[in-house]
Amino acid sequence: MRALTAYRPYWAKRFGVSPFLPMSRAEMETRGWDECDIVIVTGDAYIDHPSFGMALVGRLLEAQGFRVGIIAQPDWTSTADFRRLGRPKLFFGITAGNMDSMVNRYTADRKIRSDDAYTANAEPGKRPDYAATVYAQRAREAYKGVPIVIGSIEASLRRIAHYDYWSDTVKRSVLADSKADLLLYGNAERALVELAHRLAKGTPIDTIRDLRGTAFMVPAGWTPADEWHEAGERTAHDDRGLTYVRLPDYETVKADKVAYAEASRHFHLESNPGNARALVQRHGNRDVWLNPPPIPLTTAEMDHIYGLPYARAPHPSYGNAKIPAWEMIRFSINIMRGCFGGCTFCSITEHEGRIIQSRSEGSILHEIEEIRDKTPGFTGVISDLGGPTANMYRMACKDKAIEAACRRLSCVYPDICPNMDTDHSALIHLYRSARQVPGVKKVQIGSGLRYDLAVRSPEYVQELVAHHVGGYLKIAPEHTEAGPLSKMMKPGIGTYDKFKAMFERASKAAGKEQYLIPYFIAAHPGTTDEDMLELALWLKRNGFRLDQVQTFLPTPLAIATGMWHTGKNPLKRQPTSEEVFTARGARQRRLQKAFLRYHDPKNWPLLREALKAMGRADLIGNGKRHLVPAWQPAGTGENSAPARRREAPAIRGKMRASHHKKPQ
Repeated sequence: MRALTAYRPYWAKRFGVSPFLPMSRAEMETRGWDECDIVIVTGDAYIDHPSFGMALVGRLLEAQGFRVGIIAQPDWTSTADFRRLGRPKLFFGITAGNMDSMVNRYTADRKIRSDDAYTANAEPGKRPDYAATVYAQRAREAYKGVPIVIGSIEASLRRIAHYDYWSDTVKRSVLADSKADLLLYGNAERALVELAHRLAKGTPIDTIRDLRGTAFMVPAGWTPADEWHEAGERTAHDDRGLTYVRLPDYETVKADKVAYAEASRHFHLESNPGNARALVQRHGNRDVWLNPPPIPLTTAEMDHIYGLPYARAPHPSYGNAKIPAWEMIRFSINIMRGCFGGCTFCSITEHEGRIIQSRSEGSILHEIEEIRDKTPGFTGVISDLGGPTANMYRMACKDKAIEAACRRLSCVYPDICPNMDTDHSALIHLYRSARQVPGVKKVQIGSGLRYDLAVRSPEYVQELVAHHVGGYLKIAPEHTEAGPLSKMMKPGIGTYDKFKAMFERASKAAGKEQYLIPYFIAAHPGTTDEDMLELALWLKRNGFRLDQVQTFLPTPLAIATGMWHTGKNPLKRQPTSEEVFTARGARQRRLQKAFLRYHDPKNWPLLREALKAMGRADLIGNGKRHLVPAWQPAGTGENSAPARRREAPAIRGKMRASHHKKPQ
């Protein structure tokens, strides 16, 4: 395995570091460039900060000596914007942005959002649907013969045939639709750097078939010649030299839901870089070939990436425009990647993997100093030290050999694996060190907390509650009932109760009045109306009146999306696995969401009707034991005009909030 810093820099390193990666020919000329080696096309506004993909990979490639330009949110109706920086010498790098373009634009009810957090002034409509495909096609039209490389989350999560919620169909791999030469999935830094150097040496892209974390299309029946050059650790053999798993082909999974569920099961089982085999899926007369996942980055490599010379600001061309996603993270720090939780509704593990990749404490503290010294508007408050979760920092399997052989989809479900080291001491030390940085008044924790891990460390809970909670702490039990929780692969509500008791004791000991804010999901696969009723009664008993609620949104390749589409459980072997009920109709999804907001008068007519149909009319009345009252305030109700006018912006606001919630 070659380290990211072990390459001899490309000759263009002599041009030095750009204040911002160029977005125009004028900026290129200022730098003395006659061309770009690599042009990154992105669906987001260009913010030079490591939380944004185009900046992270752009600065990484710049550090390797390449001249990198950015085309942000181009007009996709012609090729003019794609010619803005001229013909790239090596390749176009295409990304839809930090989010899947369909998730970015549409709500769980398939309604168009009124804003885009990754665009200047939150202006909507600045990227096309299925942006990775559209951008790749336009780039190909702009400069024929230039290699097209697609990556980031949209390409990563659409790398094989997948159910697409917005078209309600199974779509082909994004490789087939975009006609890209190569797809980089997951944490793509290793493959990206190796690819750039090989192309710079003149290697044709259609001969680069051995990089981990890449996917490509080949004639049906193709196999590599003999071995994985990049893997290094092993050479697995069939009669042609390689072990691989053939998934049911695209035409089959499109027509047969049982076959789709089986393909999903195999896909998720082949996710551990220590033992994953290549995956192959036929699309017509061609195969999509997925090499095994990338080897996780070391701490030194993570430090290198996050220590690059980011401007930590939006590109100057945006002037004083507000970019909500930037405003949200400008004072926060990613301390790790990956998640071993395995929640079925979340795509973090499909993209970043289950092995935690952590930065060193020194690197993190240095970034705090960078924020203090360089980020305008800093008042002394770090808004988050986290990542996909708040408290998996430096956690790992106790035995590397066991880790490499393991095929569990979650290290914490149904119980925390005895081989998982859940020690929080490194994170506690980091918190204490961060508070001591001169100029820092407070360090808050905004990432989602895995409370099932936190209860293993009373010292961590005390440290968190005493110093890092700003009055409210958001956590995500997601449900109270065993049926939905088993399909989510989330811990039982008893673990929440245990954490709540620890949280309240620690708050009292610290002399603070602080509260937990729980998140829940409606209409997740496996959730019946009776489950939602029980959840509503639990909320009422515990005095919760939720403002931000979410309805399940099926995202590409997530396990729960397979349940949603097939009615089967992809966690079990097909075709005999259990049936999974899912609330799919608009009215039933609206009802399940209404149970989460039982206190809202506009939901009462729908809830009364449902309670009567469920034989629970005893919960309708004006007493404390009742869920909804028998009377209806004037001007409220789901069919009233004032309610309809209020509903649209309210729902959009809630969906925005749930969408930016960091998954667990």
